[in-house]
Amino acid sequence: MIDFRSDTVTQPDQKMREAMANAPVGDDVYGDDPTVNELEQWAAERHGFEAAVFTSSGTQANLLGILAHCDRGDEYLCGQQAHNYKYEAGGAAVLGSVQPQPIENNKDGTLCFEKLAAAVKPDDSHFARTKLFSLENTIGGKVLPLEYLAKAREFVNKHNLKLHLDGARVYNASVAMGVDIKEISQHFDSMTICLSKGLGAPIGSLLLGDADYIQRARRLRKMVGGGMRQAGILAAAGKIALTENVERLKDDHDNARYLSENLGAIPGFNTFIYPVQTNIVYADVAAHIDIHSIASTLKEQGILFSPSHKAMRFVTHKDVKKSDIDTLLSAIEKQL
Repeated sequence: MIDFRSDTVTQPDQKMREAMANAPVGDDVYGDDPTVNELEQWAAERHGFEAAVFTSSGTQANLLGILAHCDRGDEYLCGQQAHNYKYEAGGAAVLGSVQPQPIENNKDGTLCFEKLAAAVKPDDSHFARTKLFSLENTIGGKVLPLEYLAKAREFVNKHNLKLHLDGARVYNASVAMGVDIKEISQHFDSMTICLSKGLGAPIGSLLLGDADYIQRARRLRKMVGGGMRQAGILAAAGKIALTENVERLKDDHDNARYLSENLGAIPGFNTFIYPVQTNIVYADVAAHIDIHSIASTLKEQGILFSPSHKAMRFVTHKDVKKSDIDTLLSAIEKQL
């Protein structure tokens, strides 16, 4: 299959599979899985934090990240398009009684600090207690500028909040900007990193923060059923993802631009209103085109994408080559 639905569909390569098969393991809930411990310690140091905890998913990492900062009756500020508000089943509210306070995202993915300031609640028993500001980078494929992150740090310092990063695709951001990951991570009290998107691991995310915070998150992980046993089999792949699959993200970005330019040249497909910054391409499709029928036909040919007339999304990743994009484009043109 040639799969453009998401970068979550990546397959572990042979080196990852061998590392997984040969990983030294123990019981991670007891804290004696050496491969998990090594990944957590290495990742914390690499990103400038005291500690890290390995989780089964980005959704779980974000849930723990929010709940470890907030108590029942608290709230966190976020974007209306933020994954941990819109696409994670309301977990913070359902499981932690933490209220999200969404603010409209600007077109570039940022949030207006004036609107954020107006949403911070006063110290009054009528209101939820504003404790946290959560950002996502990248968001919808867009990269938040370093200057904006610095202003976000100033904002939370002024309002006595913590700053959390949903960094599911944070390495796409660092590669796109050509900066070391610490140029991003330095601004945050906590951050997540998804290992199973463009970085190519089969499963897993990391939550990073100071030692006390991560200890609280580790307890919460157990509470929500996230304690894993011989998880070193998974952590071994995650270490390779972080040490060997970062630089190649540029190939995904180049392929995304190639896809956007050539898909936009097909009559009825408009990609040019959605500038490509990383590995996500959006297209508006003319109403007269039966995009759902095209998607069904292409699926029979081994090509997968998620059909929509408005902001249809294609995602490039390590298992999509430039020739695969040509195959997609040719197949679409044949259906018109």
